[in-house]
Amino acid sequence: MSLRDLQVWKWTFFALFLLIYACVLSRIYMVAIPAVIQGGSEAKLCASLLQPDEVLVMTISLIADGQKETLLTKSSEQEFYSCFPFQVPNVKNKKVYIFQVEVRGKTFLSIEKRKVMIIPYTMINFIQTDKPIYIPGQTVHFRVITLAELTFSSCETQDPHQNRIGQWMNITSRGSILQLSYSLNSEAREGSYLISAWVGENARSHMFTVEKYVLPKFEIKITHDEINIRQEEHEVRICAMYTYGMPVPGKAELDLCRPFGYNMHILFMEDLKPPCVKQSYVFEVCCFACLQLDQTGCGSHNFNLSFFTKKTELELSDVFTLNVKVEEEGTGVIRSEEKQASITYEIGKIRFVDTPKIYEHGSIIEGKVKVVDFKNNPIAHMMVHLFKGHIWYPTYLQNLTTDTDGIASFSINTTLMPKENIKLNVYDKPQFSYREYRIPYFSNGNHEISGIQPTSIHRKTSSSLSVQKIEEPMPCGEEVSITVQYAIVGETVPKGSVDVIYLALSRGVLVQQGHVKVPVPQENSATEGDVTLKLTVVPEMAPMVQILVYSILPSETVIAHSTKFPIEKCFRNKVSVEFSPSKAVPGEKNTLQLSAQPGSLCGLSAVDQSVHIMKPGMKLNADQIFNLLSTNETPLPYGLEDPVGCLHVRPRRSMLAYPNVHDNNEPYTTFQKFGIKMATNLAIREPFCLHYKGSKFVRYTGGLMSYGHPAGVSMGMLNFPGEPGMAYGEPYLPAIQTVRTFFPETWIWDLVEVGESGSADVSLTVPDTITTWETEAFCLGPGGFGLAPPVKLTVFQPFFLEVILPYSIIRGENFELKATVFNYLSKCIMVSVTPAESSDYTLTPLNDVQYSSCLCANERKTFRWTLSPSVLGVLNVSVRAEAVQSDVSCDNEIVTVPERGRIDTVTRRLLVKAEGTEKTDTHNWLLCPTGEALTKEVELQLPKNVVDGSDRASLSVLGDVLGRALKNLDGLLQMPYGCGEQNMALLAPNIYILEYLNNTAQLTPAIRDKATKFLTSGYQRQLNYKHSDGAYSTFGQGSGNTWLTAFVLRSFGKAKSFIYIDPKNIAQSKSWLESQQGMHGCFNRKGKLFNNRMKGGVTDEVTLTAYITASMLELNTPVTDPVVTSSLSCLRNSTSDLSNTYTTALLAYTFTLAGDMEMRTLLLQHLDKIALKEEGLLHWTQTSSETSASLAVEISSYVLLASLNVAPLSSADLGYASLIVRWLVKQQNSHGGFSSTQDTVVALQALALYSTKVFSNKGAITVTIQAPGGHTYLFELNQNNKLLYQERELEDTKGKYSVKVKGNACASVQVALSYNIPTPTDNTTLSIQVTPVVDCNSNSLRTRVMLLFTAQYYGNLSATNMVIVDVKMLSGFVPDPESLRKLRDSFTVDRVDIKDDHVLMYLSELTPQLYTIFILDILQELPVQNLKPAVVKIYDYYQPSDQAEAEYVFPCK
Repeated sequence: MSLRDLQVWKWTFFALFLLIYACVLSRIYMVAIPAVIQGGSEAKLCASLLQPDEVLVMTISLIADGQKETLLTKSSEQEFYSCFPFQVPNVKNKKVYIFQVEVRGKTFLSIEKRKVMIIPYTMINFIQTDKPIYIPGQTVHFRVITLAELTFSSCETQDPHQNRIGQWMNITSRGSILQLSYSLNSEAREGSYLISAWVGENARSHMFTVEKYVLPKFEIKITHDEINIRQEEHEVRICAMYTYGMPVPGKAELDLCRPFGYNMHILFMEDLKPPCVKQSYVFEVCCFACLQLDQTGCGSHNFNLSFFTKKTELELSDVFTLNVKVEEEGTGVIRSEEKQASITYEIGKIRFVDTPKIYEHGSIIEGKVKVVDFKNNPIAHMMVHLFKGHIWYPTYLQNLTTDTDGIASFSINTTLMPKENIKLNVYDKPQFSYREYRIPYFSNGNHEISGIQPTSIHRKTSSSLSVQKIEEPMPCGEEVSITVQYAIVGETVPKGSVDVIYLALSRGVLVQQGHVKVPVPQENSATEGDVTLKLTVVPEMAPMVQILVYSILPSETVIAHSTKFPIEKCFRNKVSVEFSPSKAVPGEKNTLQLSAQPGSLCGLSAVDQSVHIMKPGMKLNADQIFNLLSTNETPLPYGLEDPVGCLHVRPRRSMLAYPNVHDNNEPYTTFQKFGIKMATNLAIREPFCLHYKGSKFVRYTGGLMSYGHPAGVSMGMLNFPGEPGMAYGEPYLPAIQTVRTFFPETWIWDLVEVGESGSADVSLTVPDTITTWETEAFCLGPGGFGLAPPVKLTVFQPFFLEVILPYSIIRGENFELKATVFNYLSKCIMVSVTPAESSDYTLTPLNDVQYSSCLCANERKTFRWTLSPSVLGVLNVSVRAEAVQSDVSCDNEIVTVPERGRIDTVTRRLLVKAEGTEKTDTHNWLLCPTGEALTKEVELQLPKNVVDGSDRASLSVLGDVLGRALKNLDGLLQMPYGCGEQNMALLAPNIYILEYLNNTAQLTPAIRDKATKFLTSGYQRQLNYKHSDGAYSTFGQGSGNTWLTAFVLRSFGKAKSFIYIDPKNIAQSKSWLESQQGMHGCFNRKGKLFNNRMKGGVTDEVTLTAYITASMLELNTPVTDPVVTSSLSCLRNSTSDLSNTYTTALLAYTFTLAGDMEMRTLLLQHLDKIALKEEGLLHWTQTSSETSASLAVEISSYVLLASLNVAPLSSADLGYASLIVRWLVKQQNSHGGFSSTQDTVVALQALALYSTKVFSNKGAITVTIQAPGGHTYLFELNQNNKLLYQERELEDTKGKYSVKVKGNACASVQVALSYNIPTPTDNTTLSIQVTPVVDCNSNSLRTRVMLLFTAQYYGNLSATNMVIVDVKMLSGFVPDPESLRKLRDSFTVDRVDIKDDHVLMYLSELTPQLYTIFILDILQELPVQNLKPAVVKIYDYYQPSDQAEAEYVFPCK
């Protein structure tokens, strides 16, 4: 036998398989079930029974683990096509079941088994945030939504370094919606944050971004479509629109760039002329254009592409990037946008048109081809080449030339051709060739024409079904028509028709089924036509439905086809929202009308459109919801392939050659791709192997492999096609399931119930922002989830006023107040602009300005006055614009007056400061009368050089020594908090005050909320300075700092009683500190001391070890802990040297905490000997000559802590402590803090402990203050108002005040005197020089001044502590952002902050005799006349008395 005799057609063997079955088949059944089913759901199976000649009983079952569950039992002697629902068993893990269909009659029995998989219920839940992006300091609102009846376990928030910064446990929700919020601190690290929620056993995560931004005023839309390589010009169009829908006046700069290929840059030697310009070395070639926006805010430009396309040989990449910059007219505000467009090399298409799909042998086939270019225009007079046969070895037929319509006709005589299907191909070249990389090409056409032949078991059927695609999504709730083309070839149809059955599958569920009859005349050997299916579109079909059609022909051949159709993304729960009125003006009342299924709970939100302009594509939409749903549009999972036996083939003398093609429309393949299992007694699947002449042939990729093949038979000659690149039976990879004045940015964030009526009205007040608000609304109800179509509310003033002021000016300066009126009405108006009168400032009209003016459509006008302040402090400047009636015509139009928004009033704040430098003197007393009244006197004195009018005095009284600190928890110091240690000064005092109030039962919910807010903010901010090993450092970089890490450890350990602190952070820090302990128990120092004046006769390691040990003991670490035991041993060995008072006081406190009374007594006795006793008060300093107020407060506070941390306390102990307390109180500043951070933290800890020890819930007191001018101030304090901060402004800033206290409680009294003096020129150990450099002849709209700073230290120490340089801006100036960026990136400055009109620069230290030079550029934002000097101040953070000041002026006249 020749090898050709062994080349067997795939369908020949399949036909032989059919022949075996043909003897027994007269009763036919087909049962369809999804291959993968979700456990616990209600699913459907669809069954067909044909040609029953007796009563047949169909029994359908699911079998697993020896258990059988019957899904359906149906008896019938009639044909039927029906679908039946059934309840799917619940499973915890994926499980394979046997789906069994048994059809039994008296003379008939057939059993078919298929494998199906039941997967666990997939819980749908997601997280929604109100915005995708936040500024540090804003509040993140978020919801966790579950579409299942499960409980919420916990939630947490992580920062960009995976630190847990928030956690919620044991949380309750409203229904299936959990709504929470988290406040970011003002120093929140920029980057991506993660919210994680656990619902039941499932976790869901959602990311949001934190960065510093300014909301865009307008949006840029770009039309920049795909570019063909043959294009000569490319038109781009841009439109700039304000967020309230009006066009932006201005100009646009366009850069069209084509970058070089990956990792390439080219040196161009040729000269390029504008507008195509570039530098010598570039990474892209660009062309530039500038255009003026028209009245619609749009503009277009045609770029000549010849320059780009000529450079293909230079390896330019296949993408064009269009960079657009739009500059708003009048303001200079610039916004940029970018869009990419790819390059296509397809320059045309060749397609067959009007060509038949079937033919009868011997006939002449008439057909046409059409050729179009990339614009879909017909190409005339083009020669194309027609071939037939396989693509690899085609047979040339003829050349064709197109007519003026791009059409070329052809005819083929089939008389001499083989009786087989004809495959036609048409090319633009005389022979087939591969598409070359980056070479223009035509896409070629191909077409197959099936030959009409009688049905035979030796031939594959030419009959077919084809479901015609519909590109547009099908609308929900409507009945749509789907066209199915059919070709019935070579069939004898006794009934005159065949049934076409269709199934609709979506998300792995059969949703609809039906059948239609197709007439087939018996006299026709081939019948072509189409039939229409009617499909009712329901929400369960979204987002994609697959339509499968199949038919059982009289020859018992099955033909099938399937197609996917997009469905409108809709939900069963219909939700809608609507604003009434649909347009609004700022500040007016509005109603949000909500409609949903009765009983629904709805989540509503409305966000400024500007947010989504900046971060597009992040809104909650139907796409996101449907992405959570499993569509099961994947190959069958591994393990679901049903076994199939071998086919025994008898030898034949001759067989047709096997064509090496793979037919995706085979019924079995179609069913498999459709995602269903078909149990049937028909042969619809190819056999896996063949037995032929004693050999077994098993299919593999590309053919059959022979086992035990006889001599002369080569393996692989029986060629069964498999999936390209995948061996038959190879396990498929498991499907990857995608688990998924009021100017707010968020206006609405609320949960609303619609009740039984299914509707609710939400009353609202429209914010003042002129913008468009974009809504999101979803509901959960008995019918499931629903999402409302997005609705926008445009808030718009028909005309509105814009007033811009500088942040502050100095008395004696004045500026031009500008008020710009915008008219966006379609008609002209007469507008009158009037500033409010005030005694605080003088407005001088400019001579050439009229304050009533015509303003026509889309016009703007600016009105000007000169504003000169007459008082100091915060001024409110108000301007009113009104559209008024007028007999004067404007542009030959009668002016109109709008019905709504006729008046717009804008109020802005202006801070007027005094000249020079501000100083504050405070006088404090803690007065506790015991029977008789106590009297204190103080004389207020102003320096001779006080700035006139800058002096002011105040008196404050509280019934608690911690009350003043409680009032100013966010500002105990008038100093910046920009590093890791300074931030702790914000955090730690909150802890001690909370502990005190909690221990004395004075902690109210309001105080707790306020303090824990600051605690949470401080915790979050402190994580910015954390290292991956658990250590902390001053700026979060370099090596860890042992002092700071211990400070953080003790604070976090105490704070966890009030807020969430990640235990991992505490454990990491403790572990890192322990790793720094030396072999003798002392801790090794890493990083600098906070205050270098701590140094004395002992080593830094002793002081550090005492500090760390105290921290651990404060956290209740037992003394028996090996680390603590070892460190105490180190400390005991160092007590022979008590020359360092700071260390001695700290040791006294540490041994007190350790319970070592012997060491405590020894140390306190020494400290008592060296105490400074003045006016009956006690305190300590580092040395007799040391004048550091900060260090004195800290030392005295440690002594106070050591004195109080013993039980029991005697009256003598409390009396001794009160002497220290009274001295400490006298050192307090006007905000309740002290000189610096460490002294403030330790002092408040000590005062809190003292206040706890002496607390009494009884007593009242009267405080009377007699002023020099005779005025009397009276304060009554009792247990109800002891924490109330009571303050009075004092009329007299000079003279003697008398304070009299009477009663049986304590009063904390403070008199504060503030004033300005000319900037001092005397330097201490620090100096700062400022040199302004400016081009006074520049024509720039924004004057730039370069400030050159030179800082120097002249002291005796090897280096300073941290130094702050505080630069006040000239009035009307702001720092240049680019200059700030460069300053932050420099090695000279460690950190740069902006606060109001000050720039704060942090320098880790200055060393003697070395200059430190740095530069800052500032820009003039608003012109101010009579500019006064601005002050630059430099000071030692931990020794603020070491300071210097300098002034700089604007040098231009």
